[in-house]
Amino acid sequence: MRNPGTVGRILTTARVNGSTMTLAVTAIVLPAMVITTSNVVEQSAITKLSIFVAVILIIVYGLTLLFSLKTHSYLYDVGVVELEDKVSEDQPTEQDEHSLPNLSLWVGILLVATIGIAFVSEIFVGAVEEATKGLGLTPLFTGVILLPLVGGAAEYVTAVRVAIKNNMDLAVSVAMGSSLLVALLVAPLLVLVGQVIGQPMDLNFNLFEVVAVIIAVVIANLISLDGRSNWLEGMLLLATYAVLAAAFYFHPV
Repeated sequence: MRNPGTVGRILTTARVNGSTMTLAVTAIVLPAMVITTSNVVEQSAITKLSIFVAVILIIVYGLTLLFSLKTHSYLYDVGVVELEDKVSEDQPTEQDEHSLPNLSLWVGILLVATIGIAFVSEIFVGAVEEATKGLGLTPLFTGVILLPLVGGAAEYVTAVRVAIKNNMDLAVSVAMGSSLLVALLVAPLLVLVGQVIGQPMDLNFNLFEVVAVIIAVVIANLISLDGRSNWLEGMLLLATYAVLAAAFYFHPV
């Protein structure tokens, strides 16, 4: 059983992640709401709004990294949290002076791995597009449901495995971390890069996509903000995902 300090840290982390995700969703859906609530909106205005929002989200992502890695890193230190449950406060712990990682080496490995993943992803997307055409799946369902489901399989397995071990702080971080990465960095970065390479992209999503994202974030926040979990809450999340997947599947092209 987790001690109150551990539960408090999980609760704080969940609240921070939930608040950050709410901000990201609010910023992403604003362009769609501008178009929905206005009679005539010039494309240039939507583009400028998307660029402004993208810059703000990237700044927020940088601040979240500062929060999690520097100023409040103890909230995300799973090793310290687990150590509190197993080691008494008066028992000394030994630190290995040679355990510090080689930062340059790991950054290089990460860079090479990222480039490799980019090439593999391009091949994977091409293969999936051909397969989905044969299965009669719409591009909307493929892009929103199928590709993230297959591409994030490793993350889902990791989250489930650590959750089974009652390591819910890490499970929540894994589950919400990838979503925050896409919302705060990947999508805004695509907006900015698209302007540079001549492939304009904005944050103008249709109303159906906006409502689906809002529902998903609200449900995730309601379930995770109490800092505790049980099998019924897990089933509610799976049921929500299944309903959203069915909605995207039957949504007309």
